[in-house]
Amino acid sequence: MTRNELAQKIIKTCLEMTRLGLNQGTAGNVSVRYEQGMLITPTGIPYDKLTPEHIVYVTEDGQFEEGKLPSSEWLFHLTCYKTRMDVDAVVHNHSINCAAVSILNKTIPAIHYMVAASGSNEIPCVPYATFGSPELAEYVTTGIKKSKAILLQHHGLITAEKNLDKALWLAHECEVLAELYLKTLAIEKDVPILDLKEMKAVLDKFQTYGLRVEH
Repeated sequence: MTRNELAQKIIKTCLEMTRLGLNQGTAGNVSVRYEQGMLITPTGIPYDKLTPEHIVYVTEDGQFEEGKLPSSEWLFHLTCYKTRMDVDAVVHNHSINCAAVSILNKTIPAIHYMVAASGSNEIPCVPYATFGSPELAEYVTTGIKKSKAILLQHHGLITAEKNLDKALWLAHECEVLAELYLKTLAIEKDVPILDLKEMKAVLDKFQTYGLRVEH
């Protein structure tokens, strides 16, 4: 895709994220790998006001386009791309159920086989640090190595995938899993989980079948 096409796709993803109920106001941010860096949503502009010209190019060493300011959380987007060469898109939001699980500082374990969509047998929760800080980017680096979906304590969710369609799909799936987890926790403190052998079998199947998002 051209830069303009990618920028349009970022905006479309932001609007769809809101439509799905995964975000509120100007919270959250979206990026794609581009050239020697990334394209990312700007800071402080409502999604319905975004135009392709607002989307910011950030180099791999953290330099911004003149006259533009990227999302305040650009650093952990950049670290995702540096950490995982298999992903080209990152979605971050404050979806209600994922944020609630993050407040409890809980990892989402293998309560359902779809947890394997993250590429792991769990969706980890990384420690809290101030948004936009180098400390938070370091925690994200550790978490994203293990899973393509991670919770940020007292904050929200990050998903990383091959393209924006898959990253948004995974974010939506994580919100469903988080809701399931909270509902089962309300009934049973020790929620039953699938064993490692079964999760390995499911992870192997996902290698073959993909995530059902082909774009």
